[in-house]
Amino acid sequence: MDGLSIGQVAERTGLSVHALRFYEREGLLADAVRRESNGRRVYTEDDVDWLNMCIKFRSSGMPLDTIRKYTELVRQGAGNEADRLALLKSHQDHVRAQIEELNECLNVITWKVDIYQQHVDAGTADGLWVTPSTQTASEAS
Repeated sequence: MDGLSIGQVAERTGLSVHALRFYEREGLLADAVRRESNGRRVYTEDDVDWLNMCIKFRSSGMPLDTIRKYTELVRQGAGNEADRLALLKSHQDHVRAQIEELNECLNVITWKVDIYQQHVDAGTADGLWVTPSTQTASEAS
């Protein structure tokens, strides 16, 4: 057999066999998966490369519908490159916004870690973020 079995592709991509079948059913592969005479799927290196790209798209938050749209555009061939570019640029903008938001979150967390580390090192951490219901009357005043 030339090509890769579904198990080999699952191992190489980290996707389960079930997920690979799902991707195929949903039309997310650029090329139709070949079948042997016994019906077993036979994948190519191009399929693995495509799947790895789709995995990155999904990991970055690209919806399945958008991946499907991109796949359809690729299948159509030459002439729609501007549409593909627009789709990719839109997602790129989305990912950049996510990164910016995550960096803001990281800045807050880093600030809090620094404060806690300073107080733990100084032995003064026992008073951090004490809620009013846990304070005694003398502490509250």
